[in-house]
Amino acid sequence: MTGSQKRKLATVTVVYWFLLSYMVAALIWWFIALEKQNQLITSIRLSELKKDHPSYLENAAVIEAGSKRKTFQYIGEGSTFLVLILVGAVFVFRATRRQIKGAQQQQNFMMAVTHELKTPIAVAQLNLETLQKRQLDEDKRQKLISNTLQEANRLNTLCNNILFAAQLDAGVHTQNKQEIHLSDLVEGCIDNFKTRYPQRMIEEAIQASVFLQGEHLLLQMLVNNLIENALKYSPKDQPIKVGLIASADTIQFAVTDLGKGVEDAEKQRIFNKFYRIGNENTRKAKGTGLGLYLCKKIADGHNAYISVTDNQPQGCIFTVSFKNA
Repeated sequence: MTGSQKRKLATVTVVYWFLLSYMVAALIWWFIALEKQNQLITSIRLSELKKDHPSYLENAAVIEAGSKRKTFQYIGEGSTFLVLILVGAVFVFRATRRQIKGAQQQQNFMMAVTHELKTPIAVAQLNLETLQKRQLDEDKRQKLISNTLQEANRLNTLCNNILFAAQLDAGVHTQNKQEIHLSDLVEGCIDNFKTRYPQRMIEEAIQASVFLQGEHLLLQMLVNNLIENALKYSPKDQPIKVGLIASADTIQFAVTDLGKGVEDAEKQRIFNKFYRIGNENTRKAKGTGLGLYLCKKIADGHNAYISVTDNQPQGCIFTVSFKNA
């Protein structure tokens, strides 16, 4: 969160607590004022009674009982209003904080997605201009074409992520599940990353002939996002591991890296929409904060559970556990 956002949040917090304190103080003041008025009226009514009257004690008891009923009424009504004020105040405070943090996350998302869009567009434009203006030998031409296709695939992945996130928010996504050869799907994703990043080491342990009821595009998105996340946050000279294994009850897909890892306090928050560890000014690895959010949504849509655990000696293990029907 930027300094401006922190100051805005601090200002809202101070104003909020001031207004809440004022309302509670006003409620207490009105209770004291009403109770004093009640006691004064009771005192006046008692003074109007004649002490030598045969029914003096009975009338005084009635007046005292009425005074006590008024006191209990004030306490009951005041307590009810106080509870309603506090509940409403907590709701408003939490909603305001969520709104400010949500606005900051969306601002970070816009900054990140702008960078993610500009980079492949600039690379593709430069490659195409080079092909247009220069006479290159066939090997260099093919290398530039391959690089341009990689950037186009990167753009396509980003657009798919944004589109699916928008469909989820609008509630318009319809499921179309069929039997998927998950082993082939994972192998295809790994081969694609090996082509895109030939210098990176990807170790695989994929069990053959694993099938699953699901949506091909979404499962492909899930696998791609987890592999790309591991490549992004792990050292370039260290391998990542991709595994798929099926048992009688479950199918487990796991991606292991040797990066810096994720703090325990962050392990659940990283699956929130737009959430990224750090801020846009300090983090080195670029991204939109949608990848893990979509992985969680896709896993939920396939009755699966996604989790992150610590790898040894360092890094993370992202595991998606599907029910093996």
